[in-house]
Amino acid sequence: MKFAILSRNSQLYSTRRLVEAARGRGHSVRVLDPLRCYMRIACDGFGMHYKGRPVSGYDAVLPRIGASVTRYGTAVLRQFELMGSFSPNPSDAILRARDKLRAHQLLAAQGIGLPATVFGDNPDDTADLLSMLGPPPHVIKLTEGTQGAGVMLTEKLSASRSVVEALRGLYANFVVQEFIGEAQGADLRCFVVGDRVVACMRRQAPEGDFRSNLHRGGSAEVAEASAEEAATAVRAAQGLGLEIAGVDLIASQRGPLVLEVNSTPGLEGIEQATGRGIAEAIIDHIAGRVISRQ
Repeated sequence: MKFAILSRNSQLYSTRRLVEAARGRGHSVRVLDPLRCYMRIACDGFGMHYKGRPVSGYDAVLPRIGASVTRYGTAVLRQFELMGSFSPNPSDAILRARDKLRAHQLLAAQGIGLPATVFGDNPDDTADLLSMLGPPPHVIKLTEGTQGAGVMLTEKLSASRSVVEALRGLYANFVVQEFIGEAQGADLRCFVVGDRVVACMRRQAPEGDFRSNLHRGGSAEVAEASAEEAATAVRAAQGLGLEIAGVDLIASQRGPLVLEVNSTPGLEGIEQATGRGIAEAIIDHIAGRVISRQ
C-alpha cells in the first residue's frame, strides 16, 4: 500500500514513528511537506506537483498539519481527497477541530459534556456575557491556540473583564469557560483510533499552573479510561468526523467533560507514558479502511 504523510519536518518523533510503523508493515511511505505541494484545479481533473514532479497514486494520506499552516495544509489534503486518496482525518474535520468555538458548538449539539462556554463580540455586552457563565474562576482560551498557549485563568470578575477587553482590543478570537476546580489540575488524554481508545494517560499540571500540557511542564502517567470516559472520547472524535484524535477529558461532578479534540495529536508523550505502539495501531487502522473501500 502506498502512504503519504503530510508533515513539515520528517525528523519529528511522531512523523518518524509513523514512517517506521508503515515500513514495518510492508507499506511504501513518503513524507511530503505540504507547503511544497502545489495544485492544479480544473473541471477536467485535479493535479498535484511536489518539488517539480507529479504526485499521484497514494492510497492513503495521513495529515500531520500544524496549526500555523492549517489553511494551506488542509487545501493540499483536500486536493489529495479529490484525487481519490483516503484520509482518516478529512480536511473539513481538521478545520472543525481547529476552531474551538465551532467544535464546542458541534459537540454540545450532540449532547457531549463540555465545560459551560460563552462567546460574544461587543464590548458593551461583556458584563452580561460573564454573568451568563457564572462567578469566577474563569478560563479564557484563544480559539486557535495549541499546547496550552493562549489559555488563561482569571480568579476575579474584574480580571476576567480586563482580559476580555484586552483580547478584543487585539481582535483576537476567544471563548470563556467555567473552571472545573474538582479536577485539581489533572486531565485525561485519550488517544482515539477508529472506534476505540488505544491508549490513555493522565496528565497533571505543574505546581502553580492549571494547564496540564506536557509542553507546559505537566507530568504524565499511564491510565485506563473508564467505559464512560472511553465512550465520551470516541463520540467526541466521531462527532467532528475524525478517526484519529487526541481527546482531552476533565473529571467533573457531572461526569467526564471534553476540553479539546486534537486532530494532530503527538505520539511521543503518550507512547512513552504508556509503552504502547500507537503508530502501528494508526497504520493498521488506515490500511484496513483503505481495503474496506476497495
